[in-house]
Amino acid sequence: MEYRLLTDTGTVNSAEAGSTTPEMISAAVTKPTADLLARTGESLIGSPVLPWIMKVDYLLEVILNSLATIGPTSVVMARLTDVNLSGGGVGFASSREFAVGDRISVKMILPPFTPIHTVAEVIRSTSDPQRQGWVLATEFVEISANDQEHLIRHILHTQAERLRTRRTSVM
Repeated sequence: MEYRLLTDTGTVNSAEAGSTTPEMISAAVTKPTADLLARTGESLIGSPVLPWIMKVDYLLEVILNSLATIGPTSVVMARLTDVNLSGGGVGFASSREFAVGDRISVKMILPPFTPIHTVAEVIRSTSDPQRQGWVLATEFVEISANDQEHLIRHILHTQAERLRTRRTSVM
């Protein structure tokens, strides 16, 4: 997730910015495949497509690690960030303080690769001493109908997965 105050020029904050490590690259490359396997279950495991997906993941990881070694600033990987997402807004931890009423541009990528671009207004900003930052609650004020539909589908899918997990763990 990336966000910036709309009045800022060029300043982009990543919710979890930092230097790119091999672990970050590995997580960014393997997570979409793991999510895909979790969603498709047994049907993809026996598929002849799976070895090709794994090979592409391996090659992508090798290329990104090589680029990060050659030029550490050439590969910027977004860290996976926990957010509190709803159809009407997003809550997240920030290293920067925002005032209630500030409008921020927000870019998110939902699994597996669905980009969401929106403008959100800060409705609450509280200090978080544990993370040495702030916890923001925002409300979407500009979001396309397609992006909102993607968000809602993602939320419903996530809720269904959690219910299935709970049911199977109880049995």
